[in-house]
Amino acid sequence: MYKVILTLFFLFQSLHAFLNTDNNYEKQLIALKNFDLPNTFLKDSIFISMQEDVEIYKTKHFLRTLESGDRFVPILQKMMQEAGVPTEFLYLAMTESSFDPYSSSPARASGIWQFIPDTARRYGLVNNAFVDERRDPIKSTEAAIAYLKRLHDMFGKWYLAALAYNCGEGAVTKAIAKAGSDDISVLLDENQKYLPKESRLYIRKILMMSFISGSTDFMLDNGSEYLLNRANNATFVKVTVQSGTLLKDVSESIGISVNELKSYNPHLKHAFVSPLGAKGYLYIPQDRQVSFSQNFDQTKEPQKYAVYTTQKGDSLQSIAKRYGVSYQSLMDLNNLKTAALKPKTDLVVPSGVPMPVTTPSSNNAEKIYVIKAGDTIETVAKKHDIPVAQLIKANKKKNALVKVGESIVIPKN
Repeated sequence: MYKVILTLFFLFQSLHAFLNTDNNYEKQLIALKNFDLPNTFLKDSIFISMQEDVEIYKTKHFLRTLESGDRFVPILQKMMQEAGVPTEFLYLAMTESSFDPYSSSPARASGIWQFIPDTARRYGLVNNAFVDERRDPIKSTEAAIAYLKRLHDMFGKWYLAALAYNCGEGAVTKAIAKAGSDDISVLLDENQKYLPKESRLYIRKILMMSFISGSTDFMLDNGSEYLLNRANNATFVKVTVQSGTLLKDVSESIGISVNELKSYNPHLKHAFVSPLGAKGYLYIPQDRQVSFSQNFDQTKEPQKYAVYTTQKGDSLQSIAKRYGVSYQSLMDLNNLKTAALKPKTDLVVPSGVPMPVTTPSSNNAEKIYVIKAGDTIETVAKKHDIPVAQLIKANKKKNALVKVGESIVIPKN
């Protein structure tokens, strides 16, 4: 028993020293102020009791998470500063996704900021057959900034915006009404449980990670002092290319692997830029910008691609034959491990290649049309001078909805 008490005493002393060195204390007060939190929050009993979490965070895992965000942090930090949003919200992203743009949840949230589909659409993030902008570090951060500023306008305090980001503005509004106060110590009351447990810990976790990552002592002790200067590190830049550009062509021009280039462009679903529109964009390492300017051929017309939705009776071989490519190249293009296909599978195929198609509902179908922004089933039918009902029937559609990038059969009239 004595050993247990002694161990706990030293753990507490370690936490107290960590939180209260002169070198870190001023940084912690600034973080509290930025979140509109009172200095007394440092005395929050649960925040103090998170000493075990501190010991857990003081691991290689925590440092790996910080390092994985090292590519994004400098640019995102600058974006937030310019927008007037506390940069401590970067640790909201760390809490949500560990800075992993491919992070996803059972609620279909995705990306660094874990946007669900509805919220992503509300803030202009595109998710189609070619891109998922929730995984785009820049565009998703622009959306997160807009969302956080809206929440701040709604609630008037940044800590309330953070809580609303986690559990929803409705839950925070109800909690404030029930508590009769928006005071943080009241809302986080463990007995009254005005907010879900996850949300009650949420703001504490964000602050704890902010404190740790800003601790000079911690970084020096763990040999990670270079992370303290990450704002000066070279990161990445955006370059404009023709739509449909292959990552292979860009990677060869700047001297990096396709996989490394993919890691800078997690929003791309395939090994090429979205074929929609005249121009597209890529992110490349900042130190490869000169190589790109000197070596990449912007005049080369890239192969365009479309998305074909498989139908009953289709085989990979028959689809490959229609598009004039080998079935193996079609497998490689779609990262398929087997040639077996199921109906209603979206396949990336070369665009602009004649594609005679025979389907049970339309024996004389002769070409494929790729839906573009602004298209509706009505406008496509009118453009090809065929009845809407015939177009719907030929494509076995249950309704008249179409999505950008979708390939549909255009039957002869």
